[in-house]
Amino acid sequence: MDIFSVIALLGGLAFFLYGMHVMSGGLEKISGGKLEGILRQMTSNPIKSLMLGAGITVAIQSSSAMTVMLVGLVNSGIMQLGQTIGVIMGSNIGTTLTAWLLSLAGINSSVVWIKLLKPENFAPIAAFIGIIMIMSSKSLKKKDIGSILVGFSVLMYGMVIMGQAVSPLADMPQFSGMLTAFKNPFFGVIIGAVFTGIIQSSAASVGILQALSMTGSITYSMAVPIIMGLNIGTCITSLLSSIGVNRNAKRVAVVHISFNVIGTVFCLIVFYILKNIFDFTFIESSITPIGIAAVHSIFNIVTTLLLLPFTKVLEKIAYFVIKEDNTEVKYTFIDDRLLNTPAVAVSESNNLTIDMAALAMANLLDAISLFNKYDEKKAAKIIENEDALDNYEDKLGTYLVKLSGKAISYSDTKHVSKMLHTISDFERLGDHAVNLRGSAKEIYQKDIVFSKAAQKELNVLTKALKEILDITFKAFKNNDTVLAKEVEPLEQVIDGLIGDIKSHHIDRLQNGICTIQMGFVLSDVLTNYERVSDHCSNIAVAIIETNSGSFDTHEYLNRIKYSGDEEFNERFKEFSDVFHL
Repeated sequence: MDIFSVIALLGGLAFFLYGMHVMSGGLEKISGGKLEGILRQMTSNPIKSLMLGAGITVAIQSSSAMTVMLVGLVNSGIMQLGQTIGVIMGSNIGTTLTAWLLSLAGINSSVVWIKLLKPENFAPIAAFIGIIMIMSSKSLKKKDIGSILVGFSVLMYGMVIMGQAVSPLADMPQFSGMLTAFKNPFFGVIIGAVFTGIIQSSAASVGILQALSMTGSITYSMAVPIIMGLNIGTCITSLLSSIGVNRNAKRVAVVHISFNVIGTVFCLIVFYILKNIFDFTFIESSITPIGIAAVHSIFNIVTTLLLLPFTKVLEKIAYFVIKEDNTEVKYTFIDDRLLNTPAVAVSESNNLTIDMAALAMANLLDAISLFNKYDEKKAAKIIENEDALDNYEDKLGTYLVKLSGKAISYSDTKHVSKMLHTISDFERLGDHAVNLRGSAKEIYQKDIVFSKAAQKELNVLTKALKEILDITFKAFKNNDTVLAKEVEPLEQVIDGLIGDIKSHHIDRLQNGICTIQMGFVLSDVLTNYERVSDHCSNIAVAIIETNSGSFDTHEYLNRIKYSGDEEFNERFKEFSDVFHL
């Protein structure tokens, strides 16, 4: 094998890996919404987790990315160890699809439609269609589909180059002599594991083995141990990702390694026992790329069927290797490892933002309830929750900035934009809860009693404020633009109520019904109520504008308020009829 063949082999490998990267990136962006839905369905049911794990791995075309994601999810406390075992098994099955795609390179037939399945024949067509979609389409989804086609074409072309580069090896006696070492199954497992561990891609290892098989020099007895070994080697990614995580997350890597090692040992022993009993005649015959894909699939399916009933045993092995200690498990707020699968990172960021919104709303309702009955424990909890909201804003904001720099789908881009525009408003709602708590405490300590008229007006305003909080939270949680459009009309009604209450208070003050001291407290309450409704308006506008693909708060508000928007006017009238003094 001369220097030019080596260069061609390296170039083919480079094309292969880059094509895989582009294709898997495009697939992940296309399936971003589906990944989010699948993730939410993950349960401790091994069968369901198995199917979900296979589905996600097919979608992102990377079992390594799948296991890294699982480590991140467990490290963040989003999933438990038991839930990941079925998913890991499923990912091993899902990753075999790549080998079947690569096996197309080994097709030999004189039939025209079968010849079209060969990569050198269909890859240029797919690449041409893909590049046209990328250059001419305005739809980001179609551009992503174009990227998938181009990536797949580059990947398959890389496979062809590798096959052509290694073809001279078939006539080299030195190569044949070197291959005799692979007849030792233990050595074959070690080579497969080490090589895959170095390049950290079982798909690339399978691709190189399939390219070598096209020389006709690789037999089944050589390939089977290597295929088993590369499944062990792919565990290096999850092992590296477990550095610096909590004990539960480390156990995910242990489960992954245990599953593949036990499966390899069992299948290797059974295979050679059966070989000696039945004297398989095919064992020394040359293996084809399709044969490698078949062996790869059979091995992973058999291993899964073998160990699926023993998920609890695998869990116990993980706990045996990574011992329990008396310290409390510390979960990461949201793990940076999830950024490797941006669609999942978007999903979990959204879940955390919804949690933040729920906490902010609950904190406000607790603060409002203090006006009826002051409770020191509840008041202290409001301060504690405000600290938690500050933490949410700080960590979520930092994470979302990192996430916005990743290659994500258009839909996920809108989600990230919405979250970046709203987390500061949720944090500010927590600040106003603290302010209202202070007003309630002042009323309680100074024994301030509002006049009946003032109390009646405040009750109406409070009901309106609770309504706008409820609408805003539901609109954000469900990403409901129709519901979000109800916020601004109600915000205008609240502004009107506040103006009327201030005017009525001045009248009562002049008539000696209210005192200046009451006025100070009332003014603080009204100011905070007004600011709360303003932040609800900001959140609603963010939902509406980001979903429409733009973001111009002033333009939107001016349009609906001053351009005779019928929907706005109708809802304003309806809210005015419900909430009036």
